[in-house]
Amino acid sequence: MTAHLIDGKAIAANLRQQIAQQVVERRQQGLRTPGLAVILVGTDPASQVYVSHKRKDCEEVGFISQAFDLPSETSQQALTDLIDQLNEDAAVDGILLQLPLPAHLDASLLLERIRPDKDVDGFHPYNVGRLAQRIPLLRPCTPKGIMALLESTGQDLYGMDAVVVGASNIVGRPMAMELLLAGCTVTVTHRFTKDLAEHVGRADLVVVAAGKPGLVKGEWIKPGAIVIDVGINRQEDGKLVGDVVYETALPRAGWITPVPGGVGPMTRACLLENTLYAAQELHK
Repeated sequence: MTAHLIDGKAIAANLRQQIAQQVVERRQQGLRTPGLAVILVGTDPASQVYVSHKRKDCEEVGFISQAFDLPSETSQQALTDLIDQLNEDAAVDGILLQLPLPAHLDASLLLERIRPDKDVDGFHPYNVGRLAQRIPLLRPCTPKGIMALLESTGQDLYGMDAVVVGASNIVGRPMAMELLLAGCTVTVTHRFTKDLAEHVGRADLVVVAAGKPGLVKGEWIKPGAIVIDVGINRQEDGKLVGDVVYETALPRAGWITPVPGGVGPMTRACLLENTLYAAQELHK
């Protein structure tokens, strides 16, 4: 048995196509083109790559993209002022602050400064709180994208035993809430979890988002389980690998995401979807 591949690249391309079509329809109706402002502080190479992809995505779907590339010594006050300015700009539907930020900046204060209706990353406490209370508005992009990948498998998630590996604010915690909403029984594991292999081994669905290459061994996977690998780690030889040992998980899993080409493209596509939603529903 070999797992079915969940092709995030193809699913994301399809989603971008749908978004582009809706942008065309908006223009035909005389409505404003959605706008996304992307703030990049410093010269982190991975961040620069992500941001360039996001800007290309905006171009592809017909959004207006505003770029703010700031030096690494930019002050907290200067960033706060920029966010305030974008909050008041009616042409901007979404504000994206690329993380990580240089060490002297307080990311949590800056993310909270973004108006919740323009928080297209879904990181603001207001939006996370709405998700926790089962009334989501702008959903965190990676968990939202993963839910679309799971939907593509056609598997019924109700009652599934789901294990989330990693408890970050960006993926692990909101992912657990999305899976609860979908009717799963959810366990969240983290650095203090005592027997990770045992938790993973009983899961019908595993979402691994720890940022540690090869953390989850293929032999831990329950036969037929769905495996979503959020990790993207660059090895010394330049090869990108996930948090799951892919080669040994492949013959055991029922469904699995590749790295790269699985979760990453969906995160970016959901950022666009959130921006369109903000333009259509929150900024009429």
